[in-house]
Amino acid sequence: MKNLISTMKNYAFPKSLCVIVLQWLLLINTTFAQTDNPVLKLFPNGTELHGNIAYQNDTLKKHLLDIYLPANTKGNIPFVVFIHGGGWLVNDKYADIGYMGNTVSALINNNIAVASIDYRFASQAQFPALIQDCNQALTFLCNNAEKYHLDKNRIAIMGFSAGGHLASLQGLSNNNKVASFFNGNHAQVFNIKAVVDYYGPSELTSLGSSEDPKAPEAILLGASPIARPDLAKIASPVTYVDKNDPPFLIFHGEKDNLVNNRQSKLLSGWLTSVGVKNELIIVKDAPHFGKMFDIEEFKTKVISFLKEALR
Repeated sequence: MKNLISTMKNYAFPKSLCVIVLQWLLLINTTFAQTDNPVLKLFPNGTELHGNIAYQNDTLKKHLLDIYLPANTKGNIPFVVFIHGGGWLVNDKYADIGYMGNTVSALINNNIAVASIDYRFASQAQFPALIQDCNQALTFLCNNAEKYHLDKNRIAIMGFSAGGHLASLQGLSNNNKVASFFNGNHAQVFNIKAVVDYYGPSELTSLGSSEDPKAPEAILLGASPIARPDLAKIASPVTYVDKNDPPFLIFHGEKDNLVNNRQSKLLSGWLTSVGVKNELIIVKDAPHFGKMFDIEEFKTKVISFLKEALR
């Protein structure tokens, strides 16, 4: 917590972001105790954990992932890559699971594995390092699919806030073979069948703080999106929308005061314009994140969407 507060002070984060992040941490810390894996107890009994797997063949803590499998998994099953939020600057692979326990539990109960990944923060490595990490993690999962009972032909991506941005970017750019989004500029195409995006930014120059050189998106790019619209375009998911993209399920809070829900409306509009199946759910009275996104209605919607896409 002290390290987080120090980081936020160093970058002079807007007061609204500081409040949101601290609320986020409070919610997470009241959801589970700090253990070696603080979220495993949110999964069904018997869930098999493969924890802290190094996906980059190095020792960086931010190059680790966890795999959660249904008990006694036989054969290869579809999987969801879970990308956490935190303004590209904070949190870890446990964070959003902490308030999405019903949904992740339902994934396991429906024989869908979960792979939750960490990635370097923008304060450590600027864009495109973060999407490179996401693609490297997925490369590792596909290369080791047999070992972990994963079906590399049935992949979904799920992300939250900054993780929603990365999930959308990964899913939409997948068929564009963007070399710079991969280590060593060696692009590859994955069998991504679906994306679930929770309140992620989709077009960086249209964010309310896009002129602020201290805003998270400016730290991500190394300059404000308005000052460097060329970089912002490369980092914006909507740039890569085309008719061959996977279906999207998008959630956004009606009262989100950090990422305006116009970001998700814009993404949905672009997807619809090219004929990509998508559904946008504006959650009544919901803020930027939290348990309002994990209620029975939305859990059922996510499971139905993924079972259809990953069948």
